[in-house]
Amino acid sequence: MQAVYSLAIKAFQYVLPLTAGISDKMRDFVQGRKGVFQLLEQEISGTDKTIWFHTASLGEYEQAVPVIKEIKNKYPGHKILVTFFSPSGYNNKKNNNLADVVTYLPLDTPSNARRFLELARPEMVFFVKYEFWPNFLISLKAKGVRTFLISGVFRESQPFFKWYGGFMKKALTTFEYFFLQDKVSLANLDKLGFKNAVVSGDTRFDRVSRQLEMDNTVDFLERFIGENPVLVCGSTWPEDDALLIDFLNSTAVEKNIKVIIAPHEIKEEKIQRLIAALQGKAIRFSSHQDKTIEKAHYFILDTVGYLGRAYSYADVAYVGGAAGETGLHNILEAATFGIPIITGAHIDKFPEAIRLRSLAGLYTVTSSAEAKEILDRFFADAKFRNQTGMIAGHFVQQNTGATRAIMQYLN
Repeated sequence: MQAVYSLAIKAFQYVLPLTAGISDKMRDFVQGRKGVFQLLEQEISGTDKTIWFHTASLGEYEQAVPVIKEIKNKYPGHKILVTFFSPSGYNNKKNNNLADVVTYLPLDTPSNARRFLELARPEMVFFVKYEFWPNFLISLKAKGVRTFLISGVFRESQPFFKWYGGFMKKALTTFEYFFLQDKVSLANLDKLGFKNAVVSGDTRFDRVSRQLEMDNTVDFLERFIGENPVLVCGSTWPEDDALLIDFLNSTAVEKNIKVIIAPHEIKEEKIQRLIAALQGKAIRFSSHQDKTIEKAHYFILDTVGYLGRAYSYADVAYVGGAAGETGLHNILEAATFGIPIITGAHIDKFPEAIRLRSLAGLYTVTSSAEAKEILDRFFADAKFRNQTGMIAGHFVQQNTGATRAIMQYLN
């Protein structure tokens, strides 16, 4: 099966250039991989010592951040290499100041894996969550490189548990140790015969909890908000907008609730469509010097880098992605500030959201009527709002420590 898998990846690699015109994301996916090996040759010399972190996208990168910071402190003489699979992760973090080298991961062919490792020469490797690329893993094992999985997740729907997944299961023998998010993952990994694992938790809790120690002040948001209550809608898609629009155009305007909206995709046509659907004055980051900012009802963050700090001003947060099939975005980024959270209903693949909902710190909605009902209640009932927010804040603080467990093992 490994030969069939590798052949399929090679075939995909040959036809990949033909897909570049499908969308901007596919164009970036194709173009970004063209210069990977040249970049490694330029940035990593024969005398450099490197530690490699691989993440699928932006969410997994956020899981890696607290570990990267600790690794940099422990190994100050090493270069940090970060790779991404997806354009959204790479485009957002290609200029981050934590890593010395940031690039795409080449497609998982045996030759790509061998060449990548020959150029990168990592002494230690960390894969995040459920990034399992068998040819890379097999090459790492052949070179004897210490390899770890952090914030790992194992579900019975994964190939390891299927009749055709034997070679994938074999690739898991590369990992020296598995640091897992939950007991379900530990039990599933045990079914595969692996005992070198521990439930350390999700490093995202460590990442977001540190946000409380930072300066979250944003002057233009303070001008916009004044003394009014605030709803922050983070990483929203059109499906989320459809759930929220009734509340935004009624209660939010009538009660002068200030609404900060951070669309997941900053595309002009989508932002214009959103503004057209809103009743009341909307202002954008790109024009936030407008002297009438205080009179606006909505502030649209058509930029990146402000959402985490925006949550610090929120009385209630709506986190996008779960109204459709794109995947729920980071609820912990909001929860750390001790505020109630609302999402769409598709949270089945997000254990942290399921757990927080069971604790009554998060509410899911399936229609605009449901969204309006719970939002109306949160903004009308301060006691209910504060109790729900307290649950969310405690949830984050009680689940920190995954990074510490990883570093204790490395010591």
